[in-house]
Amino acid sequence: MADRPQRTVRDLRRANRTAVLERLYSDGPLSRQELGPATGLSSGSVSNVVAELAEDGLLEEAGVVESAGGRPRTLLRVAPSSGRLIGVDIGETRVRVGLFDVAMDELARCDLPLAHHGHEVHLIVRHVADGIAAVLRESGTAPGRLLGVGVGVPGILERGGPGGAVVHGQTVGWDAVPLEGLLRDAVGLPAAVGFFLSNGAKALGQAEMWFGGGRGAKDAIIVLVGSGVGACLVTDGVIDGGARDSAGEWGHLTVSVRGRRCRCGARGCLEAYAGAEALLQRWREAGGRPPAGADEETALTALIAAAHPPDGNAAADPVARSVLDETAEYLGAGISDLINLFSPERVLIGGWAGLQLGPHLLSAVRTYATAYSLAHPAGRVTIGLGTLGPDAVTVGAATLPLADFFANGGRRTAPVRTPGERAAAPGGHTAPAGRRRGG
Repeated sequence: MADRPQRTVRDLRRANRTAVLERLYSDGPLSRQELGPATGLSSGSVSNVVAELAEDGLLEEAGVVESAGGRPRTLLRVAPSSGRLIGVDIGETRVRVGLFDVAMDELARCDLPLAHHGHEVHLIVRHVADGIAAVLRESGTAPGRLLGVGVGVPGILERGGPGGAVVHGQTVGWDAVPLEGLLRDAVGLPAAVGFFLSNGAKALGQAEMWFGGGRGAKDAIIVLVGSGVGACLVTDGVIDGGARDSAGEWGHLTVSVRGRRCRCGARGCLEAYAGAEALLQRWREAGGRPPAGADEETALTALIAAAHPPDGNAAADPVARSVLDETAEYLGAGISDLINLFSPERVLIGGWAGLQLGPHLLSAVRTYATAYSLAHPAGRVTIGLGTLGPDAVTVGAATLPLADFFANGGRRTAPVRTPGERAAAPGGHTAPAGRRRGG
């Protein structure tokens, strides 16, 4: 039997710092007296850790509360100004870069469209570098203040190589792209600032679990519907992760044998029926006419308006309505597969296209998902929309370096390290609901 590694005093101190930071972030503000039972630490340990963290600038006072028969108690919270975080969403139609403080208040944003150039690797890397430079410049943030850069990417990640994470993005033409190394070289941030890459659906899932519609759920699935589709699986509060980050490829389950050609090259994938790109193609084939020269988001808006005219007196286009009805059935059937396989308590639909389609399709999606599912798992699940809006992937990406920072006791790790992901808020507890976002 292998010997179990011995925990050093340094390991214990880091674990104690992590426990206090995570609990304050999840449930704060809290007093020193509340932190003891909440973390399992003695009052002496709490006092020592709080003093250390305050000296490091990571904690601040957040008011005073009266106590029964005693002196008023000072509340503590993680200081929003204790660092800066960048989240990057490499999406299908744009690269979005956001700068946040530790409380996830958005301080600056930059959107760079991809409409005419696709996902050429050099262009993506340049967009990310330009976006990071733009948000730092706009906010006046020194690069050394960054705790890290989180990046949501399309496709499967393979971790553990000397140059960092490698991306296999078959639908966008990426074959073993050493994206982490390319970004590190192009962006030129200080060596202590790490890059943390994740599948985009997982970044969306982490955001919804920390701050959005997934709060309080232990077993959940967060679905991303954009040009394609993906899903994030959360089991007992933890996102499925590991060296090969592939759980987001739900869109490439076969739903129709010898069916429509998917952009991955296979036939009959769910993405070939439920993704926005395929949905718009089916509308054109059925005689629909998106606005000339419109990008994907504008064209989808036009399709929805044709099927559900905003003017209540206008007649709905039966072709557009039929395409959306069929999409709801495929999406519901795909969700039923997830329900039957994983028996989640909650399914959330997000992504830019999912949020556009949701108000019009959600009722039908629920009906079809229930009809195609086994009765027992269908009876315990709720299906709803994500609550964080179209920038949820950016928010989720920014939480990746923050989670790593907390896990290391409020200190940066070596920049080449890429951690496993955690969906629940730090420590597996509910994250604070009061996140604010700038324009």
